[in-house]
Parts: sequence; C-alpha cells; structure tokens
Amino acid sequence: MTASGPLILYVAELQRRPGSRRAERIPVVLDGLAISTARVDPGAEVDVDVVVESLSSSIVVAGTVSAPWTGECRRCLGDAHGIARAEVREIFEPRPTEGETYPLTGDHIDLEPLVRDAVLLSLPLAPLCSDDCLGPAPENVAVVAPGDDPTGTDLAGAGTDADTDERAPSGDPRWAALDDLKFD
Repeated sequence: MTASGPLILYVAELQRRPGSRRAERIPVVLDGLAISTARVDPGAEVDVDVVVESLSSSIVVAGTVSAPWTGECRRCLGDAHGIARAEVREIFEPRPTEGETYPLTGDHIDLEPLVRDAVLLSLPLAPLCSDDCLGPAPENVAVVAPGDDPTGTDLAGAGTDADTDERAPSGDPRWAALDDLKFD
C-alpha cells in the first residue's frame, strides 16, 4: 500500500542516514480550518515550509506553517483578516506518545495533523481589523436609560444639561444601583 498526498512525505532515504536533512516547501489547500472567531477560507492556500531531519529512530520536522485568515473584528464587527503563522518543531516516531509526538508509519510521515494543529492554534481568538480600531462610532450607539423607549424615539432631551444645553454623557443604566452606594 502506497501512501500519497501532498503532506505525506517519504522519509526512508533520511532514515538510512541519521543526521541527514531535507527542506520541504509545500503549498496545500486544507478545508475545515476554523474556530469560533476566525477561519481559513475554503480554497485558501496553507504554506508549509519545513526542514525534515532524521534522528536515530525518529524524524524531526521544524519550520513554519502560515495561512491567510478572515474573521469579524471584536470591536467594530467589520471584516478582519491577516496571516496566521506558527513555528513548529515536532517529532515523528514509530510509537508516538499521544498529545506529544506524531506517528512515523514505516517509511512515511503525514504532516496534515501537524499542519492542522499549527494553523488552528495560531488563529486569533479576538481578531481586530486594525490595531487602532476604536470600535463603532459613538453616534451610532444609543444608550437607553430606564423608562426610555428602546426604539430611540423618546431619547430627545434625555441626558441634557439645563445650564449648557448640551448633551451630557449618561451612564450605563445597569450600573445605576451603584450610584446610591455610600462608603464611610
């Protein structure tokens, strides 16, 4: 049975000469790379750039895995995108330790589980469209005080200062109970 696929590497030549190494650069499309806040779009290319090195009874794979990601900005809810990059250095061995090493199956190693793990762990948990994103514009956010119409039609004049006739900032109504709290 011959193993095939872009991320399955034949390593018999390396195994015969411990200490030998080979560079591999593999562009590959992997579907299903997503977490709740970000994803690699279907059809997007994941770049695997690694060096495969032989040890006495195992194979070490070291390098980088990168992929373009998209998501929703945590502040303004607009589109966010970037490149997820992960440095990898993993061991493939005949009897892998679960959660610590990957399987070396005969003369082949399958990089797909390693690549999937690396990309998923490098996707942002709280994406930003830019580092200086301030979120939605304040004029687009209505604060509804208790007793006001939540549709915004009853907000005219609410929170105004009689002396300056300007809109004074109103606090979050959920914290109103703390206004009555007194300390000695």
